Amino acid sequence: MPGLKELLCRLPLFKGLESEDLDLLTELFHLETYARNALIFKQGDPADRLFVLLKGRVEIRFKPYDGEAWTVTTIEKGGIFGWSAALGRKSYTSCAICVGECEALHVEGALLRKLIDEHPKTGVILLDRLATVIAERLRNTHAHVVGLLQEGMAAQTER
Repeated sequence: MPGLKELLCRLPLFKGLESEDLDLLTELFHLETYARNALIFKQGDPADRLFVLLKGRVEIRFKPYDGEAWTVTTIEKGGIFGWSAALGRKSYTSCAICVGECEALHVEGALLRKLIDEHPKTGVILLDRLATVIAERLRNTHAHVVGLLQEGMAAQTER
């Protein structure tokens, strides 16, 4: 894809990487366009791809087995989602749905993990940046779950 290297170097996940590392990454990433309301992956699907959003918004939704689905977070331009694939998990823990028309880059998790193993200097940078994204998402999810628990407790008290 022409211009992919230039595009990657502007994204927060890849900023500051060496030119050679960006060359390696351009071979792994693929561009895909999704229609409004498209389901990118379902909760429970095999976690095989990591995504970087280029255009649009994607909602990450979680559905407990005994309750309604809720939006964990909304991914904006430059955001990362589907990180279960990078962690080597078997399945996605949530689903990803396009709010409007979206464009995203994706990479197979196995290929990304192989690159990280074969290029440890680059791997450390990518893993550190992924860890930052994951930690922030978990922090936000924790706050949301506390809110849901408080609402549930209040509803039980009112009965």
